[in-house]
Amino acid sequence: MRQYSLLDLSPILQGSDAAQAFRNTVDLARHAEEWGYHRYWLAEHHNLPGIASAATSVVIGHVAGATKHIRVGAGGIMLPNHAPLVIAEQFGTLESLYPGRIDLGLGRAPGSDQLTARALRRFLGSSGETFPQDVIELQSYFKAATPGQRLRAVPGAGLKVPLYLLGSSDFSARLAAELGLPFAFASHFAPEYLHIALESYRREFQPSVALDRPHAMIGVGLFAAETDAEARHLVTSAQLMFLNLVQFFAEDRTALLLAALGQSF
Repeated sequence: MRQYSLLDLSPILQGSDAAQAFRNTVDLARHAEEWGYHRYWLAEHHNLPGIASAATSVVIGHVAGATKHIRVGAGGIMLPNHAPLVIAEQFGTLESLYPGRIDLGLGRAPGSDQLTARALRRFLGSSGETFPQDVIELQSYFKAATPGQRLRAVPGAGLKVPLYLLGSSDFSARLAAELGLPFAFASHFAPEYLHIALESYRREFQPSVALDRPHAMIGVGLFAAETDAEARHLVTSAQLMFLNLVQFFAEDRTALLLAALGQSF
């Protein structure tokens, strides 16, 4: 059976602010619940003026508290930005407050430019390269604590918070298959890799305690309005935002390269 869900970035509209963005998010989540959507996910991005969902776990709690039964979660938490123990505690707290309703989707991108990524990580020493180890460490904190265990997530240990791996290439698809976890592909970022990633995931999937067979989700961008013309106008706004992001990250990489070469700018 197909289930439909919504992914929200809590966009800050022109002339508005974050407070209004959160009110809009709650309003949309309540409507999604009434309309029969299965999940309502929020995404982690940083240092982006048009996106208010940076403190993702906080917004998830706000949405879960304003709704009744729809599942609420992260689509996703960018795990390289955080110590896995902190994420286990945050989502253990959410699961304790709203049992049976919390999802934890994980991504390996920083969700920001390199300058912001360094500010977020400080001395964590984590990166996209350590993502597989970070996921395994995070999984361990949700296992039931054993007698004498010195390090545990409180709350978190023994709680059933489902993990999803997110990606726009086949890297996370293969990792999700190896670990026996659900996989969500961001085809709104890289539609040309959708079938490649899903084929890899299904072909290489290994059953686990979490999942006995492959479970895939597909993220797509949909634009709805009263008229086709208005919908096309909304599409251009999204296209401009994506273009600005691409230019921002390209400039960021150029600045890092120049710095590495010892040039001033």
